[in-house]
Amino acid sequence: MHKLSFALILLVLMLSCANAPQYEDPIPPHDNFKLESSVLGETRVINVWTPPNYKTSNDSLPVIYMPDGGIVMEDFPHIANTISKLVENKSIPPIILVGIENIDRRKDLSGASEVKADEAYCPLTDGAKYFRAFITDELMPEINGKYRTTEEKGIIGESLAGLFVMETFLLKPNIFDFYIAMDPSLWWNDHYLERQAKHYLERFPNQSTRLWFAGSDTEDISIHTNNLATTLETYAPESLTWTYSDEPKEKHNTIFRATKEKALIWILNGYRD
Repeated sequence: MHKLSFALILLVLMLSCANAPQYEDPIPPHDNFKLESSVLGETRVINVWTPPNYKTSNDSLPVIYMPDGGIVMEDFPHIANTISKLVENKSIPPIILVGIENIDRRKDLSGASEVKADEAYCPLTDGAKYFRAFITDELMPEINGKYRTTEEKGIIGESLAGLFVMETFLLKPNIFDFYIAMDPSLWWNDHYLERQAKHYLERFPNQSTRLWFAGSDTEDISIHTNNLATTLETYAPESLTWTYSDEPKEKHNTIFRATKEKALIWILNGYRD
């Protein structure tokens, strides 16, 4: 039994760093372009969804950025269709979705780790630092130049992308106005982010920021999301509006679809539960 439990935990951790199978969602109408990145030394494929009335209006819209934002075996169609439905039924205001297609998500989405065993899942080098610089220094100016955008922007991700979201929230909170993370892989680097959360929250900038995050029944994740929620209850600054959705009935591979709508509604339309 012990060996079986360990094998199941190992499988979850490996899926956190690999591209897990996705549903075959219909591909919505969207823009697509390639961006040469000097920061990453790569050409990145970018997918952009805009609301149906975007081209017939003069409105500027907020932007939500999404790692794992490719079309094939990634989450762009899934989230674009969800946002489209929520905008259509007026559950959320119109927003632009920017998906970043993966090349090596293990490298891009994980920060540095001092735990040698982590190397079995993702590189120990701080690839997230460079991926974050690509987003802020190269992608954001490109999006702002191509589209009518407001200053408000956010980011959404699950699993390893959720780890990237939470690391950005704690290390560089001024980059985005809102953050959404489902089942973030906070076990990474001996749950460093969770252990150091109090330290980062004490240095949090005095700016209005929103955070929504969730944890499934996956033990090696939920223990850390629950602990982080406890830390936030005590140390969250007044400028931070946050909520934690504990989802013990959901699994690692179901939580994104189970919680996406309420996360987006809470973040974008009046902080509903």
